[in-house]
Amino acid sequence: MRAITQKVNIFIYEIHILVDIKPILLRIWGLVMKLISLSLVFLSLIHLTGCATKMPLTANEFRQMAPGATFGGKETFKVNRSVKSVANTFNKMANKCLNKRIRMTETGYMHHMVVVTKYTPTVRTSKNRTELHLQYEHEKGVMKVHEMPEKGYYLMVMDATGVGKNNTRIDFYRPSVGHQNVIEALRGWATGKNVGCPDLTT
Repeated sequence: MRAITQKVNIFIYEIHILVDIKPILLRIWGLVMKLISLSLVFLSLIHLTGCATKMPLTANEFRQMAPGATFGGKETFKVNRSVKSVANTFNKMANKCLNKRIRMTETGYMHHMVVVTKYTPTVRTSKNRTELHLQYEHEKGVMKVHEMPEKGYYLMVMDATGVGKNNTRIDFYRPSVGHQNVIEALRGWATGKNVGCPDLTT
């Protein structure tokens, strides 16, 4: 049952990535609504079977789920920087660039949609490690069908661990579809190259 529940959780996580409405999905409104309907039906079926399912509620749960999901993944690489230097960049850029509320609209034949999404970053630093979490919550325009952590659903988690005086290992848990601007920005923050703010509207 535990293995079945884990697969179900991963499936729900994958559906959630698909219905995380970004501009490309806003332009194919019909598909989005079908996916939302499918997820609601699927959740109803799961409820009837009595199996417990959920989205990741902690960073650790996200780390465990993302690599096994079709639309999630993990990448690991090393940077020639101290973990302290990486932490300084995270602290400098995260709140400035990612603590945002984004409003998006889509109007088409027979429909008009407004989606408001709040992004919240968190940086946690210890002696030899720093973590950057990015969470999001659709405040308007998208129905909540899963239990949500306090700061929103987990979108990305980047862990930086010191492995030498000027070497740091990066473990990056992220979606494999969409959010490419944010993914590239976080990679840049880790390496110290191309340090800038991503466009959260694309």
